[in-house]
Amino acid sequence: MFRQAWQKINSMKKIFLPIVLLFSITVAAQENMHPSPAQTGTIALTNGVIHIGNGEVIENGMIVFSNGKIIDVRPSASIMDIKVFDLKGKHVYPGVIASSTNLGLVEISAVGATADYEELGDINPSIRSLVAYNTDSKVINTLRSNGVLLAHIVPQGGSISGTSSVVQLDAWNWEDAAYKKDMAVHFNWPTAKTRGGGRRGGAVISEDQQKERYQKQLTELNNYFAEAKAYASTEKPNTFNARFDAMKGLFNGNKKAMVNVNDQKDIIVAVKFFESFGITPVLVGAEDAVEITGFLKDHNVPIIMYESQSLPVNDDDDVYLPYKNAKILHDAGLLIAMSVDGYWQQRNLPFMAGVSAAYGLTKEEALATITSNTAKILGIDNMTGTLEVGKDANIIISEGDALDMMTNNVTTAFIQGRSIDLNNVQKQLYKKYAEKYGIKAD
Repeated sequence: MFRQAWQKINSMKKIFLPIVLLFSITVAAQENMHPSPAQTGTIALTNGVIHIGNGEVIENGMIVFSNGKIIDVRPSASIMDIKVFDLKGKHVYPGVIASSTNLGLVEISAVGATADYEELGDINPSIRSLVAYNTDSKVINTLRSNGVLLAHIVPQGGSISGTSSVVQLDAWNWEDAAYKKDMAVHFNWPTAKTRGGGRRGGAVISEDQQKERYQKQLTELNNYFAEAKAYASTEKPNTFNARFDAMKGLFNGNKKAMVNVNDQKDIIVAVKFFESFGITPVLVGAEDAVEITGFLKDHNVPIIMYESQSLPVNDDDDVYLPYKNAKILHDAGLLIAMSVDGYWQQRNLPFMAGVSAAYGLTKEEALATITSNTAKILGIDNMTGTLEVGKDANIIISEGDALDMMTNNVTTAFIQGRSIDLNNVQKQLYKKYAEKYGIKAD
């Protein structure tokens, strides 16, 4: 018996030792970085190509900011008594905004202990993604290196996942990171699509059973909204209900409803459902939106679309349709923002927008899908999204075109006027092994 126990312990060592070594390597490779202090003095960036974010470009421009706010944007001129950066033709952009992401809520997808984006249960509007946001995530710094300075972090799972917030990506903790708190409630819309031989919990479900389940989900959602609206209209409820309380903002306009939905029939049902409660939803994903642009325009529905660098959804779709989606939706007069599903690939967000520029959008229109349009949809366009007087100095500087994978080279970034460190563990490892093998590191 003792011998069997000892063999079992040895076998467990073989399993856990590589995991321990993996985490030891990860810890050893961590960056020695900290958030930047508040801006002091006034800074002027001169002689750069300034991309305002609203379609306007100043070829030889100057942007001046103080105390984290932009105070002047115009053609370059001589300035006295302030800190001046001569950009010598480099490109200046608003900071990129990553929307609808679980950045900072998960570190390693394969390790469940690092994932904190989903709660047990089906209806959780009171769950706040912000308080689970991990400012020490090593993924965050890889995004900043490519110009992503703000992120809209969202919960997942269930039919009502919880509330999302916008964070800035240079902070000590979630309180420091908060840029706009609890600004939206997230929904996963049920689908009317049926599949022959569907399964649920290992059991085969007929198409009739799938339809019955769908109708039941709609009924439950409708009843829940009716109760939540009644609760919101009551000044002093006899009993406090955290879930209903989190829904209040949907009915008075303080919060947005963001709906994950893809099939065109489901999109139509979802839009009409929310409008019946006086809410204009924001669609997330909306893969079939290009099929019903007229309907969406009539209802003024904004869309957060997922990455352009992907395969078509349907077998008979144009193989280049994902590249063209942004152009189609833009030409239909819809307000669109671009995102990337998940977290780590958010660093490629500028290049996703660049693909849309290669397939119909102008460069400035493509830039807007990750800056000004995103800010409008998230309700933070009064603070950021464009390089205009009075807005936060969230700025990136690139030696080349920030949307072009070949020429993009972000050299400097400011968040609310603070010059931030663009180092990350990947850069450090690159330099480390470049030194080892005698490669000249940039």
